[in-house]
Amino acid sequence: MFESLDEQIRHDDQVETTRAERILKWTLMIVISLLVFGGLYMGIRLLE
Repeated sequence: MFESLDEQIRHDDQVETTRAERILKWTLMIVISLLVFGGLYMGIRLLE
């Protein structure tokens, strides 16, 4: 049925979460990444 563990994990993740939850998770990860890297960039710019 599943050729690899990766496919099994993806299948289980899709069953457990709704589409809205996945979109919210990805949106939060992008926002947090932007804040972290933006903070690092601004910190380096202030040191110059």
